[in-house]
Amino acid sequence: MTETEQILEKMMQTDAFSQWLGIVIDEYRLGYCKLHYTIRPDMVNGFNMVHGGIIFSAADSAFAFACNSQGIISVALDVHIAFICAGKPGEVFTVEAKEIYTGNKTAFYDIITTNEQGQIVSTFKGTAYRTGKLVL
Repeated sequence: MTETEQILEKMMQTDAFSQWLGIVIDEYRLGYCKLHYTIRPDMVNGFNMVHGGIIFSAADSAFAFACNSQGIISVALDVHIAFICAGKPGEVFTVEAKEIYTGNKTAFYDIITTNEQGQIVSTFKGTAYRTGKLVL
């Protein structure tokens, strides 16, 4: 098992919230994470649309996995999300986090959530603070 795979395994084992979301990791490598999850009935708001907090949380998880793949504990410093379209129970959302820059203390990521039709559901921009401490 590679160090990057060990990092993902460690994070997934202790991330109860990502487990609750039902996240499945599809691809994982340095500075990158692609995952998907299914919208459940307990993830919707009063209008039977996926709650924005669910979309945010899944994007935040992809962000966390991608920025920690470098082996340095990294935490969110600043994030911004734009919600573009809604979703309903039973739909599968895919989230793709891509590193756009990594420095000594900060790193920047673009995270896009799409639905099964390939439509963009949200765009999420994240800045991570790199603590200098090792993940493993």
